[in-house]
Amino acid sequence: MGGAATNRSGPVPVGGDGSPPAPDPTEQAHGAHGRAREPAGTNGEDSILQFLAARGISRRAFLRFCGAMAAALALPAGYGPQIAKALSTAPRIPLVWLEGQDCAGNTEGFLRASHPTVAELVLDTLSLNYHETIMAPAGRAAEKSLSDTITASPGQYIAVVEGAVPVAEDGTYCLIAGRTFRSMVEEVCGKALLTITVGTCAFDGGLPAASGGPTGAAGVAAIVPGAKVVNLPGCPMNVQNLTATIVHYLTFGALPATDSLGRPYFAYGQLLHDQCERRAHFDAGEYVLSWGDEGSRKGWCLYKMGCKGPETFANCPTVRFNDRTSWPVKAGHGCVGCTMPRFWDQMSPFYRRLSNPPGFAVDVTADQIGLGLVGAVAALSVAHGTVSYVRARRAGDHEAAGESGPVPTIVLPEPGEPGAGAPPTSPPGASGGGEVS
Repeated sequence: MGGAATNRSGPVPVGGDGSPPAPDPTEQAHGAHGRAREPAGTNGEDSILQFLAARGISRRAFLRFCGAMAAALALPAGYGPQIAKALSTAPRIPLVWLEGQDCAGNTEGFLRASHPTVAELVLDTLSLNYHETIMAPAGRAAEKSLSDTITASPGQYIAVVEGAVPVAEDGTYCLIAGRTFRSMVEEVCGKALLTITVGTCAFDGGLPAASGGPTGAAGVAAIVPGAKVVNLPGCPMNVQNLTATIVHYLTFGALPATDSLGRPYFAYGQLLHDQCERRAHFDAGEYVLSWGDEGSRKGWCLYKMGCKGPETFANCPTVRFNDRTSWPVKAGHGCVGCTMPRFWDQMSPFYRRLSNPPGFAVDVTADQIGLGLVGAVAALSVAHGTVSYVRARRAGDHEAAGESGPVPTIVLPEPGEPGAGAPPTSPPGASGGGEVS
């Protein structure tokens, strides 16, 4: 959709006299997903746990999910019960999901969410009032769902944005119900409790913003600089990171701590290279040299086939995709660095090897490490010295990858100890996080 003009929502129906038709009472009584629901933002007995229980989710399964969320957020296991307690009483929060210049890949990932499923966690526990792809209403009724949420719950709803925001030609490259997508983002995100961008296009423009693109595509943070935004880049983003971000807010009343690019540390705080199951082969100098060769069949490192893992910050190896089944490198394809800024231009050609990846040191190449280890088993003491050098230089990984600084070490008190109510919202050197007003 990089350069195509779009006007989704289609023709807006009108009555015989040219006026809008009377609202359908069935649509008024149903949410975006077409099921009967209470008004957005209902509190009191309208809790998440009750909705899950009513749909057959046992307390045991709920507690397992809370433990998984604690792990995803890089919190000690003891925080699982605290998350469970917070979610048990959390009210349903209205959520609107906007789509601009995108391929809908993040929506596809969203619909395949598990632990628990999207129907149980989001469609039931959050009041999903607007999502073009999956909502039942159409035309004016669909846009009324959006305007009603903004009017009735200013500063009380979560906005999720998928897709880039075109600004060239006054934003006419993406129109929805006759409005530019830019104007929708400015209004919706400007009045939201918090905004979550999903996917690389909403993060910094992604593919539509690549060199030569005619639409002037930009990320949400550039369009609404005053909004509270947390970015979940990826092509697509991992839905577990979206779930964990929402759970963090519902539990602690604050956004997770983020780096200088607005990405949560729990998901983007470590080099993908350091978490990869093929890292041992990199260290041993064992590389795939051509598709289908012996190294490829044995699962060796894909660095020489263009893998961008040594310069990419993401948690793909640990959370994986498709119900945690796999991820690109495990499936045999190198990382393309899609969580990094301007990856389409900065990381391409995708099958060209990085010239000097960080990890050992900027003055030691992967070839040198591989030759040294393969050439002489007796040189183990040298290898030990190299690893020590690695640890000394690891603090420079973020700078080598264009980041703002090393990831801080966060020491959390165990639940029950003084200060154990919520994790630090802004570790040293981090931006973002903090209370949402």
